Amino acid sequence: MAPAHPAAHAPAPPLYLQGPEGLEGPWDEAGDRLEDTGRAVVCTTWGPWLTAVLLDPGLRPLLGDDWPRFRRTPAAAGRIRFAVSRYVMKYAAATALDVPVHTVELGVGPDGHPVLRGPGTGVEIALAHTGELIVVGVSRTGGIRLHAQPADLDPHRLLGGHLPAQEAAALDELPATERRTHLLRLLTLPTAPTTTAPTTTAQDGATQDGAARDRAARDGAVFAQEAAGEWSFTAHLVQDRYLVGEAHRPRTRP
Repeated sequence: MAPAHPAAHAPAPPLYLQGPEGLEGPWDEAGDRLEDTGRAVVCTTWGPWLTAVLLDPGLRPLLGDDWPRFRRTPAAAGRIRFAVSRYVMKYAAATALDVPVHTVELGVGPDGHPVLRGPGTGVEIALAHTGELIVVGVSRTGGIRLHAQPADLDPHRLLGGHLPAQEAAALDELPATERRTHLLRLLTLPTAPTTTAPTTTAQDGATQDGAARDRAARDGAVFAQEAAGEWSFTAHLVQDRYLVGEAHRPRTRP
């Protein structure tokens, strides 16, 4: 019997992958989340991967068609980030597909987002990174999008000053924490909603207000559940240094 994937379920924070020695680490738990909710998000920082990426003889076969791009990337940090993102995406996809990691094929969709080729039909994948942080999400139940940024980034810099004046003024009226979370939502969802403050709910679905809502935003527990077939959004605080926006849209059933 197929597992139930409740729509009104606030996603858990991303699973942290310690480094290459931990590749066997979070995948059982990621598999459990996929069975329970249809999606899972994993994150890591690329610093601990430096030696493995430089010396691992298995890097070239794992990268496959991405090897030339890896070699062309001019900056050393960019090469490391690129290689680690491919490691994590392929292991996450292999978990979602229940296939050997070397059989996973990655591509790029028309919108520039990563896609799975070959056996990946029906499974969505997403990637985000900022600084040393790399975040990967997989979903069996519909679209998934991610955005990552430093937690201390000035909200006014997030959209580069491109908001219309009326929307910028509306955002300025929100409390600081709520404004930051809402801008993160704008950057994560494929189509930016209006700047009306999003509804935030606790995991039991009860609407929050005032201090409770601000506390939830500060702790990375914000969850906005949209109508069926629309995008839902969660903000996660990762390592007390990064904010990760996670958006999911359940696949419409015939």
